[in-house]
Amino acid sequence: MKQIKGRKRVIIENVYPEIDCGKYPVKRVVDENVKVSADIFADGHNVIKAVLLHRKKGNGKWNETPMKHLSNDKWEAVFKVTRTGWYEYTIRGWVDHFESWQKGLKLKFEANQQIDIELQIGARMMMKAREQASSKHRNKIDKWIGFINEMKHNPAAAAALVLSEEVSDVMYRCADRKDAAVYEKILRVEVERKRALFSSWYELFPRSTSPVPGRHGTFKDVEEVIPLVAEMGFDILYFPPVHPIGKSFRKGKDNSPDAKPDEPGSPWAIGSSEGGHKAIHPELGTLEDFHNVVKKAAGHNIEIALDLAYQCSQDHPYVKEHPEWFTWRPDGTVQYAENPPKKYQDVLAMNFENDDWQNMWKELKSIVDYWIEQGVTVFRVDNPHTKPFRFWEWMIGEIKKEHPDVIFLAEAFTRNKVMDRLGKIGFTQSYTYFTWRNSRDDFIQYLHELTRSERREYFRPNFWPNTPDILPVSLQYKSEAAFISRLVMAATLSSNFGIYGPVFEFCLNVPHPLREEYIDNEKYEIKHYDWKSMTRMRKLIALVNRIRKENPALRTTWNICFAETQNDHLLCYGKTDDEKQNRIFIAVNLDTTFTQGSWIKVPLQEMGISPYRSYNMLDLLTGNSYSWNGEWNYVELNPNIFPVHILKVEQ
Repeated sequence: MKQIKGRKRVIIENVYPEIDCGKYPVKRVVDENVKVSADIFADGHNVIKAVLLHRKKGNGKWNETPMKHLSNDKWEAVFKVTRTGWYEYTIRGWVDHFESWQKGLKLKFEANQQIDIELQIGARMMMKAREQASSKHRNKIDKWIGFINEMKHNPAAAAALVLSEEVSDVMYRCADRKDAAVYEKILRVEVERKRALFSSWYELFPRSTSPVPGRHGTFKDVEEVIPLVAEMGFDILYFPPVHPIGKSFRKGKDNSPDAKPDEPGSPWAIGSSEGGHKAIHPELGTLEDFHNVVKKAAGHNIEIALDLAYQCSQDHPYVKEHPEWFTWRPDGTVQYAENPPKKYQDVLAMNFENDDWQNMWKELKSIVDYWIEQGVTVFRVDNPHTKPFRFWEWMIGEIKKEHPDVIFLAEAFTRNKVMDRLGKIGFTQSYTYFTWRNSRDDFIQYLHELTRSERREYFRPNFWPNTPDILPVSLQYKSEAAFISRLVMAATLSSNFGIYGPVFEFCLNVPHPLREEYIDNEKYEIKHYDWKSMTRMRKLIALVNRIRKENPALRTTWNICFAETQNDHLLCYGKTDDEKQNRIFIAVNLDTTFTQGSWIKVPLQEMGISPYRSYNMLDLLTGNSYSWNGEWNYVELNPNIFPVHILKVEQ
């Protein structure tokens, strides 16, 4: 019987957020809120109280935030995380005997019943609370007890005192909580820097940055491009692998298995006699040149992101030094990567089930350590879903112990449960299926999956309209309007977005005849771009990034609300900041050929717009202004002029 905590009457259950029974943390960035809810109740009719306990991990003392009762025993409270690292939270609940007494006293007094004995009971409660009260509160309690005893013949005055806010507040602070129930788990929050939630990525191949057609680009050429990327407003510049490229089984143009002597091969076929994952492809320059790129980018508030691809060419030093890390076929050849019927003869997958896996894990982690030493704090991880979850959980966890600011973007286009697990175990952001969403209902359903389910607590989406691997149907042979629409949706539906840069800038749209990717793919050949060409698209990209930075409503993914439309070709949605002071409304014509119009129902309540006053909608893209009134307003978009609105609400 001693093991039964019979005096603890409050039940705490269905705590949210709680990821996999508390196994994994909730994710936030600095200055984000953590909203916690739970079902909290007890037997009988007593009043109960609950507090959300929260602290920075390592602090001994808990901070308390009173929880608010919503309805049907659902309680809620919010706390803000202000520093990177780990936070903890749990819930405490107890029966508030004094407020329960106040509630009964009030009912009896209002029913003209005798309350003499009730007042004596209240005085006893005060005497008990006095034992754990501070000296300041003890003096007040003594005064109140004396007043109750003096006012036996004036029950109205005594009732007014004991029901006052001041008495309620002091008695709450002095309540005896030894019988309080505490939720059995301490839950965790991983807090990362703000760029984990709000970032814009620009991808380019350094070897394609030369101003001279036909010449291999270098890091010195990249330095000349960085100011142009900065002018467009990007804060992360992502490079595919910059390591030596294998010569054996090198792929030629359009993934041909027979490369010509002058063809550069795929950067993802990592490793040659010149080195492996800790080396730089000689034609790009030296390590010092790379340092200069990192420094030049930092001067423009841009971080360099490197591709982290745990795979090797057949020429990689690991193959000779650690043959046990690879799979060998009965004929003595090493197993290359395959995705039947596709063959990747130039790439070897590493065998994570080999007997020397512990040393292999340490070596793979050392690659990340090495590039962090060179100034890299962002990694785009190639195909993480083909490597063990436990490896990633260990590796990312170890890295973040010393380098909590490092960002890992998961390039995992795979099953939802696999993508979710990668988010739970440590990946900061993830590519998504935005690229293949096309209809209005597709977008709404997908954004609801990402923002209105438990996924929002651990899975941060990063929207890309295109990648070197993917030229989606939505852009194939399409006009500039399609690129504008996709850009604006990626940049406003999600607070993290990226583009495969020059290809998107110049609206290149011709696919390979057999695959959903670009013809004459840059993965297998060097391209030449007119980097200084000031196109309409480049100006628009710069404007969209500026709008994102100037409007707090666009700095998070989680605050989206969709508007009802009477035309399936129009996608309309709003976003606000937490205080609903900054309000943005976006309208997109999904038909890139014809003008589409519709009456739309603005979600006034969700956006904090008064239904009783007209409001102005300023188009941040064109400068045009529209006067709207009430819920229903008309929108018409001609894709040949401009297929989107980004409207700022002014009321």
